[in-house]
Amino acid sequence: MISWTTTPDLEKLNALRKNTICDVLDITFDAFDDESITASMVVDHRTHQPFGLLHGGASVVLAETLGSMASFLCVDTTKFYCVGLEVNANHLRGVRSGRVTAVARPVHMGRTTHVWDIRLTDDSGKSSCISRLTIAVVPLGESPPAR
Repeated sequence: MISWTTTPDLEKLNALRKNTICDVLDITFDAFDDESITASMVVDHRTHQPFGLLHGGASVVLAETLGSMASFLCVDTTKFYCVGLEVNANHLRGVRSGRVTAVARPVHMGRTTHVWDIRLTDDSGKSSCISRLTIAVVPLGESPPAR
């Protein structure tokens, strides 16, 4: 169960994409419920590696974007901000076209860290990547931990 501090507003989340990497890679926030939040990303020339497959780095951008936004929606933003601390990804299957969909679910929601499990699937529902993202929850006015 996710304790949303701010109920996700998909229209507002998608408006934040303008002039960011999310805009360039066509990352959209698509859905949320009490258990997860979902976003998707295009698989085309913008996200391909030189051999025509989805670039692993693009998958990581999608995972970190989704998990970071999820944490942002779970903290009091008048007191805290969230930054990625560690991300890993296991790339399971190549994807050449369409969209990949990422679903983020919390693993740990602590006072100073959040950990998200983020699963990416292709248009046919086959797993393409499993990622884990650790977020630092930092009091406003403090510097984020050294990476």
